[in-house]
Amino acid sequence: MPDVSQPITDNSVKVRQLSHYQFSWVAGEPGKPGTFTLQLVLDQGAWEEVLTVDRDDADVLQDLLANTGTVHYDVGRRVLMFGVTPAGS
Repeated sequence: MPDVSQPITDNSVKVRQLSHYQFSWVAGEPGKPGTFTLQLVLDQGAWEEVLTVDRDDADVLQDLLANTGTVHYDVGRRVLMFGVTPAGS
């Protein structure tokens, strides 16, 4: 068995699987636009992330999230990855 120089911790996991998500809208100041957020629950709650998104991105992301069976999130790069394709496909 290889020697592991440091223990694997929640903070050392770089890519996590999306378990649940929730869009929210926060009102802005009077006369100003509001802010959309997207809360990601990853690995059944082992990690959570909140992203601020604009209206157009929220619309596209809603469609992608509703129509993709498996979604991963790279915590360090803040990248959502949609779908899984087996090597050689």
